[in-house]
Amino acid sequence: MPRITKKSKKTVLVTGAAGFIGSHVVHALLARGYSVVCVDNLNEYYDLKLKKDRLAQFKKDVTFYRADIAKRAALEKVFKEHRIDAICHLAAQAGVRYSIEHPAVYGETNIIGTMNVFELAKKYHVPHVVFGSSSSVYGLDKIPFREDAHADTPISTYAASKRSGELIAHVYNHLFGITVSCLRFFTVYGPYGRPDMAPHTFVSAVLKGEPLTVYNNGTMKRDFTYVADVVSGIILALEKPLGFQILNIGNGTPVTLMRFIRAIERAVGKKATLKFLPLQAGDVVDTHADIGRARKLLGYRSTTDIEEGMAQFVKWYKDYYGEC
Repeated sequence: MPRITKKSKKTVLVTGAAGFIGSHVVHALLARGYSVVCVDNLNEYYDLKLKKDRLAQFKKDVTFYRADIAKRAALEKVFKEHRIDAICHLAAQAGVRYSIEHPAVYGETNIIGTMNVFELAKKYHVPHVVFGSSSSVYGLDKIPFREDAHADTPISTYAASKRSGELIAHVYNHLFGITVSCLRFFTVYGPYGRPDMAPHTFVSAVLKGEPLTVYNNGTMKRDFTYVADVVSGIILALEKPLGFQILNIGNGTPVTLMRFIRAIERAVGKKATLKFLPLQAGDVVDTHADIGRARKLLGYRSTTDIEEGMAQFVKWYKDYYGEC
């Protein structure tokens, strides 16, 4: 596939466009001069108002379809009506813990839905797909997580479904020549983030003076990655097809949960009340991205540390929810 550049004004389909990462990607694509077609099913896994507010920022500048990627006929309408040059496939049923209680929807959306995206890419001759995967696929693998790990020991249905998506992507690259970059995201946070994720729930609790639930004595480490850094990785992968590649898109410097909490306290200006609980089923103790491959092949780098990133998130949170 020829390199996509701003001057070429190619059309990019973004699935999951009302989602956290997807909405930021749409902004970046529009800023770079792309024509953007958006798909999202606007489900109610979390606050629908937040999804609609994300969309409202750019809806007049894109073509939007409310469609479920698990429903092939509805998704195919998009391909029939537009000449798609590349796909950023970011639609997914998210949530590690939710997947343990509600596994079926992960099969429908993350496996069948992903199969539909690739099958339609094949049918309508879309040459390049960027697939949003997850660091959760590493499961019980050793850290730092490297792309050459087997990733065959997932410990949640969510992780298994994302690994399945990567395998589907490989099949369509091998059989049909679709170039695919599978990007394994690491604990993404930032403005308009999901309300079920720790940055959102922790900031809310600190502002309200409610106790924070801290698992594993706060010693767990996460490779928190600011959303703008993740988006830069997605755009780099979009504009530089690499055949078939799996790439870690993370910060590369994991931080303890307690450092994360201290960053929130500084940004909010209040001390947190802590409630300690054991490690939860489906959670891994540490995540740590080896980002050497993405740096070498894409020129990717992460530039935002947890203190700067959480300061930006808290500012957005206060503005959006009117809290101080």
